[in-house]
Amino acid sequence: MEHVDRCVVLVDAGYLLGAAASLLAGEPARSRITVDHAALIQQLRERAEADTEQPLLRIYWFDGAPDRVPQPEHRRLRVMPRVTVRLGALTRSDGRWAQKGVDAAMHTELTELARNRACSDIVLVTGDGDLLPGLMSAKEHGVAVHLWAVQAADGDYNQSEDLVAEADERRVLDRAWITRAVRAKDLTGLCGTPPVPRPEIAAILSAPLPESALAASAERAAAAAAHNSAQTDPNAAAPSPAAGGVETANGSTVPAPAAGKTVPTPKDLAALRGPAAPSAPHPAGATLRWSSDKGWIDRPAAPLGEPAETAFLPTLAQVTSAEQRWADREEDITTVGGDPYEVGQVFARRWLDRLPEHGHVHKLAAMYPRIPHRIDGELLRYAARFGLLAHKDDQIDEHDRYAIRAGFWREIDVHAAAQHAPAPEESRGTP
Repeated sequence: MEHVDRCVVLVDAGYLLGAAASLLAGEPARSRITVDHAALIQQLRERAEADTEQPLLRIYWFDGAPDRVPQPEHRRLRVMPRVTVRLGALTRSDGRWAQKGVDAAMHTELTELARNRACSDIVLVTGDGDLLPGLMSAKEHGVAVHLWAVQAADGDYNQSEDLVAEADERRVLDRAWITRAVRAKDLTGLCGTPPVPRPEIAAILSAPLPESALAASAERAAAAAAHNSAQTDPNAAAPSPAAGGVETANGSTVPAPAAGKTVPTPKDLAALRGPAAPSAPHPAGATLRWSSDKGWIDRPAAPLGEPAETAFLPTLAQVTSAEQRWADREEDITTVGGDPYEVGQVFARRWLDRLPEHGHVHKLAAMYPRIPHRIDGELLRYAARFGLLAHKDDQIDEHDRYAIRAGFWREIDVHAAAQHAPAPEESRGTP
């Protein structure tokens, strides 16, 4: 029985993406890179068919996942044509993640393909010497084994020398090839250099409170100042509300507007933003008017914390049918990339399209920049499906939360603007 003239690609995702991260970002952490999986799979297919001169049978993608539960990238991969995902366990030890069972699964697949003569050529994208017995077994069954490496960051090998010696053919995937589908994330903000803020996120961070809440905010700021003064000097007179300030998005204050004065602009607030004063009664870095699963939130007695006019806003789950839920899941897997800003937009778009009363949108817009707690919690849970959780504490990164909410508000703005747009001239009829 002769081998079928076709090729198979076996990819150790931990090796491929870890080596790519080392090459592009200087360290093997996959969190340091962004991957276009559709483009990467297409590149693997084209290169394999060109190198082996055989049509592709299938690409096997081997990776680890916590409790072997498919992550968003795995769900997207396994619905792609000619792609099969095999998952091992992903465990955490001494602060590092390690794959378990991936090498064994690759060895089994490699030997079974060769023994069953399912293909004439096998492409291995790996660097692990544990696959040497499987590679030698495939050769003994008459299969040509092609070993691909990712260009090493230091110019040296990042593969087992035994694998390199036993492979029939070897190819190095260089930086130019890798960067067609993989790019390094810009994490300069983590190194001490402030990142350039995205305009839509900066607008949310520096947005003034809604005009209806200015007086209440001024009173709270005055009360806080009086509390501090009383603690430091019991004989000090309590300041009047008029002398109070309006609290901004990070806990700092600006003078409350006097009668006839305008509300501070985002530019004014941005200029005055900074760390909270040491004497502030609330924790430094507190987030004002944001629903969050962590940290202090300025939410005193209802209805100020959850206004009555928004308490009856339906959640997305409440306005989504079973058929729509299925379609949403398919869209999440196949087309939603997982960028935080895009995730917020997709969630808001679905919610707006299904709201039974579009008057709710105007009530919500008046609350900018705070999203009602129930809606915000649902939004963050939806975002968590796309791998936006930080591994160390299962919470979404603060910057990602801002981006998610900025995407949400962008869709609200577009929808509200469309509702207020004048009718086209041709639809108004002749006078």
